[in-house]
Amino acid sequence: MSAAEIDLALARIAAEIIEKLSPHDDFALIGIRRRGVYLAERIRARIEATLKRPIMCGILDITLYRDDLTAIASHPMLRETSIDFDINNLSLVLVDDVLYTGRTVRAALDGLVDLGRPKRVQLAVLIDRGHRELPIQADYVGKYVQVQEGELVEVRLNEEDGEERVILTRKP
Repeated sequence: MSAAEIDLALARIAAEIIEKLSPHDDFALIGIRRRGVYLAERIRARIEATLKRPIMCGILDITLYRDDLTAIASHPMLRETSIDFDINNLSLVLVDDVLYTGRTVRAALDGLVDLGRPKRVQLAVLIDRGHRELPIQADYVGKYVQVQEGELVEVRLNEEDGEERVILTRKP
């Protein structure tokens, strides 16, 4: 995906969130660290421009909730979770860059439960690459990508990577 295609996908996700949630609920976006945070901010800006009202947005670090914590590093890097609003009885949209096995989303749900009890939680992802290991599906998807064994989807965003694109690569 090019920068323009990423922008178009985020515009579509924002419009779908507005259509499904804005008439019914107060809602907030929660970006999953790292790239989900930037995507959530971009979606929030689009929603705010349309609805002409502020939308709450938070940051969730799932490091301690991962089921592969010991496999990723002996000293995992913890980053800040920043959700400065009450999530109880609030509709939340988790935002991430790529949905693959579902384990990141499971970890994010565990993290949210420690913070309160939301009314409901939905999921928005830029890329759904399939091959789920857990029964988790996204409510809002920018693009479905059919990925073969041994291929990776890399989302690169200006805020994190200094470039804007999505590419398929082979595992080393």
